[in-house]
Amino acid sequence: MSRIGKKPIALSEKVKARVENRKVLVEGPLGKLFYSLPEGINAEVKASNINISIAPGAADKGALFGTARARVNNMVTGVTKEFEKILEISGVGFKGAVEGNRVTMQLGFSHPVIVDIPQGIKMSFDPKQVVLTIKGIDREVVGNLAAQIKRIKPPEPYKGTGIKYQGEHIIRKAGKTAAGASAGAGGGAAAKK
Repeated sequence: MSRIGKKPIALSEKVKARVENRKVLVEGPLGKLFYSLPEGINAEVKASNINISIAPGAADKGALFGTARARVNNMVTGVTKEFEKILEISGVGFKGAVEGNRVTMQLGFSHPVIVDIPQGIKMSFDPKQVVLTIKGIDREVVGNLAAQIKRIKPPEPYKGTGIKYQGEHIIRKAGKTAAGASAGAGGGAAAKK
């Protein structure tokens, strides 16, 4: 059984939660979220805690026990404090801007890349137009949107240009000239002998 799943989820005074028809509904100062519980997983609100449990006779559903608890915990956190992902765009002439409910980016293609902003998500660029901040109360939506944008132009290993998460380390490769120079120096020394 999951150790994470057994932990009760504490509710702050600002957060209200209830369980209706296998759905956990959470409401807080930033908005409302809901999660449909998988079959064999139960939830109940007691005092200021939400407890997740495996239904009797559904021991095979234990794999979803910790996941269900983590999803509900993320909802409780999200309605009080927004989740955030920061992406960096690097490359000559690469930049972006938020225009209404769309993000337009110049990423070295022959056309600008346009991404629609989902409802409930806030996106903004820094003044230099190379750092994109994505904020929202639903952790799954924020993470999926960041991954979707990163997939448009993943960082390449030679120059490091593309879209990456802030703080992400890109393993760089030596280019053909650097690799050829080191191989040529070793080969030339051997020929002199």
